[in-house]
Amino acid sequence: MTTRKLIYLIDDDPDIRGLVGEVLGSYGYEARTFAAGRDAREALRRAAPDLCIVDLGLPDMDGLTMVRELWEDTRFGVVILSGRGGTADRVLGLELGADDYVVKPFEPRELVARVNAVIRRREQLMAAAAAHEECGCRFGDWDFNPGDLTLTHADGRREGLTAAEASLLMTLLKAPRRVLSREQLQGDDLGRDDFAYERSVDVRISRIRKKIEDDPREPRFIKTVYGAGYLFAADVHWRGPAR
Repeated sequence: MTTRKLIYLIDDDPDIRGLVGEVLGSYGYEARTFAAGRDAREALRRAAPDLCIVDLGLPDMDGLTMVRELWEDTRFGVVILSGRGGTADRVLGLELGADDYVVKPFEPRELVARVNAVIRRREQLMAAAAAHEECGCRFGDWDFNPGDLTLTHADGRREGLTAAEASLLMTLLKAPRRVLSREQLQGDDLGRDDFAYERSVDVRISRIRKKIEDDPREPRFIKTVYGAGYLFAADVHWRGPAR
């Protein structure tokens, strides 16, 4: 029997919790809901979900603070669900590590589609790693393991990636020294014309650069090709069949 994916919903609106919990359940997910960040933190210590949906207007803390905390744990994805619909809020949410951002009021099926996309992205990365025990690659002094979404430096440093970051990095690593457009890098966000989501590739590139570049302002690995997209400018050595 297939184990149902576990989703945590953190939102102080009981109507939202009821609606989203019911909809996720109808699509085969196990949903656990929390009215406050404190309660969700306690639950996270006991069991890690596959994904967290976080409202920014929590009663006991700033939701962005929780998003930042969740981003540090690469075991699950993060989707923001908020009434703050401005471009600045959406870009900030993505910059802090959210995999996606859904604005209230929302169409429940759209939220489910966004949840599906984040979980699918993570499962694809894990499947790529499972295809071979040694799947992964090396570039410069970095070793990338898509199975646990980590980068390991030759000096022992480790950096965690979100599923969205790892998926984008994988796309670049599969096409070294080729210019890829934002559309090619958008993946599950392809087709959106919303400015915040057009910016999502740039935001994730920036986050990856902060982890792998000695000087993110003068990147050695991920180069910007103005008017065209991005290029991975180093040799990539694969250990398994990911290419």
